[in-house]
Amino acid sequence: MSFLHGGRHLLQVRSLLRSVASHPTQSQLKTNFKERLFVRTMATGQSPGHQNRLAQEKSPYLLQHASNPVDWYPWGKEAFDKAKTENKPIFLSVGYSTCHWCHVMERESFENADIGKIMNDNFVCIKVDREERPDVDRVYMTFVQATSGGGGWPMSVWLTPDLKPIVGGTYFPPHDRFGRPGFGTILLSLAKQWREKKSAMEQRSSSILEALVQATSSASEGESLPGNECMEKCYQQLTESYDKRFGGFGDAPKFPQPVNFNFMFRLYGCKPEGHQQGKNGLEMTLHTLRMMAKGGIHDHVSQGFHRYSTDQYWHVPHFEKMLYDQGQLAVSYVDAYQITKEEVFADVAKDIFLYVSRDLSNKNGGFYSAEDADSLQTTDAEHKKEGAFCVWKDAELMELLGDKVEGSDAVTLADVFCRHYGVTKEGNVDFEQDPHGELKSQNVLIVRGSLQDTASQFNLDLAVTERALAKSRQILHDQRQKRPRPHLDDKMLTAWNGLMISGFARGGQVLQDQQYTDRAVQAAEFIRQYLYNPDTKCLLRSAYCDIDGQVTQISEPINGFVDDYAFLIRGLLDLYEASYDQTWLQWACELQQKQDELFWDDTGNSGYFSGAGNDPSILLRLKEDQDGAEPSGNSVSALNLLRLSHFTDNTAWKERAEKIFTAFENRLKKIPMALPEMVSALLLYLSTPKQIIIHGDKEASDTKELLSCIHSQFLPNKVLILSDGDSSSFLSTKLNLLSTLQKKDGKATAYVCENYQCQLPVNTVAELQELLKR
Repeated sequence: MSFLHGGRHLLQVRSLLRSVASHPTQSQLKTNFKERLFVRTMATGQSPGHQNRLAQEKSPYLLQHASNPVDWYPWGKEAFDKAKTENKPIFLSVGYSTCHWCHVMERESFENADIGKIMNDNFVCIKVDREERPDVDRVYMTFVQATSGGGGWPMSVWLTPDLKPIVGGTYFPPHDRFGRPGFGTILLSLAKQWREKKSAMEQRSSSILEALVQATSSASEGESLPGNECMEKCYQQLTESYDKRFGGFGDAPKFPQPVNFNFMFRLYGCKPEGHQQGKNGLEMTLHTLRMMAKGGIHDHVSQGFHRYSTDQYWHVPHFEKMLYDQGQLAVSYVDAYQITKEEVFADVAKDIFLYVSRDLSNKNGGFYSAEDADSLQTTDAEHKKEGAFCVWKDAELMELLGDKVEGSDAVTLADVFCRHYGVTKEGNVDFEQDPHGELKSQNVLIVRGSLQDTASQFNLDLAVTERALAKSRQILHDQRQKRPRPHLDDKMLTAWNGLMISGFARGGQVLQDQQYTDRAVQAAEFIRQYLYNPDTKCLLRSAYCDIDGQVTQISEPINGFVDDYAFLIRGLLDLYEASYDQTWLQWACELQQKQDELFWDDTGNSGYFSGAGNDPSILLRLKEDQDGAEPSGNSVSALNLLRLSHFTDNTAWKERAEKIFTAFENRLKKIPMALPEMVSALLLYLSTPKQIIIHGDKEASDTKELLSCIHSQFLPNKVLILSDGDSSSFLSTKLNLLSTLQKKDGKATAYVCENYQCQLPVNTVAELQELLKR
């Protein structure tokens, strides 16, 4: 989420907020973050019969609230007009369908008939899916962060009828406790103030908005291109936050942060030999990836990665699974394998691909968004619990894994499995991660030793031990399918699909497995069919599923945001380098042109806005300036522009990347660890990319050998082009160089070029390997 850098304006905003209401500020109301993090409760079922307007929506998150006694409206003109006509303030609630604390607030407050009546009588209530409308979320999260110093979901904001923020926060408990007002008390207090001090509240909300506009407009003002000092500082800042024992950057709760891995890998890739920072960064990243793969954040039974770890050990996770994590982590593990050739990294990448193909894939080719953390323990249970689908009791494992290990009369599968994955009779979850006892006697699987340790414990050889563990995992996976499944958020977002296309495309390249490339192609075709308007050349944000699993759309489809364009363009560039189908490269160029038209700031500050600026209900036009769980659109775009400039010899795109770096100069120089993906782009800019051109028949064996050689090496600054001599192809019309290339001795030939100046051509793998080392 974008942070504000105008300090004076921030102080003005906070001062204005304090004068808006007499009840305590959100910073006083919110409970301790870690205390809230570890509470593991879940909303009960919705009241039967009653349906509000959200029943007509497609978003899984909005549909979850369709039976609330609250008279919810979706974001739109009907709600805005009602607020103005009835002279009521707006209560805006923003969340997403797999958000644990969104479920808690629904159960405690939005399903409460008394609180619902207060809301309906005094406010126009709007519910927003932040994944569907990131533009709405960004505006009011910027306000909440500026006025409270923090943020999160659910986000709760009160607005004037003209959408200006009055006061806001995140989760509120329903009733007064510990001397703090509950949600009901806050609602009544604000309603009273609106009746008695409406003019003053409107005036202050206008002043707050003005201060936010000034603060955000100054956030992307730079004067010159940053240089290598940003790389040095980013490395230093990340190193200072690194956990040497368990890996990861920062303390618990621990997030994967693939953007940090990307930076460290690129730093290593620029100078793999004799560069101590690069070597250190590589080791930090590899250690983190190993520890994550062994930890409970990794689903050892049904594959994929959970959102984050609540502890420093990567052990007890927050159990939701997000598509954007799978896509980015797949790339990280593929990169790790490409660098080290260690099969463990390839295995984890394949593990992710299996999970996404099986559980997050629509039959038409798109990828679903997420699986929830919470589910019912049994089909007749009344309340959902976090992790119920994933955890195991010792007695259950003993029963399911009672068979003997092959070649042994005494050792059972349970013996081997429980030793390897840290299972205990009492359960292996510490109180600090489960203060309410919901995981009592349960086990979250984690590997603390090695395969060798487990084999030695039972005097088994490694192959037998591995087969025993694999058989056990399959038995448990099958058993898990008999449990009530967590909620599936089956909307399909262009941006997140773009990240997953990159994952599958990189998997196809490096793991030399055509099925992964084919899956990326299928997803790209899905987006072109369901999330793209060929007449306007514009992307849509989201598509949905009906009850039969068929793709459907809302009555007024949501136009794509800059992330949708940037992430998809990256995916298409990766897909071209995996499939060599120039269709994808040409579409990427067309989308980049449209992105420039819709989102580029041509007022002089440069950079890309998050939204197109044609929606009057969006009061702030913001630029994302932080690489977090997802990279920012500006960071990814900088990389895309540089790659595209070398694919097409278009210097204008390189110049546009330079303007992005300049726009974020202050951020890059002061706190580059907030933008590691952009620093990765800067590394590419400051280096000399290798244009590797293979001139040959795509299906010929000699061509495939050369391509395989290239994909076996980690070359983050490469631009790979396959030329078959067709002068009418898209790339031939862009690169005059291609018409001058010839096969050497009638065989597929490789040209390694820098700035379109090529070294002598080669046509053997050994010769190409030598060229790529230079």
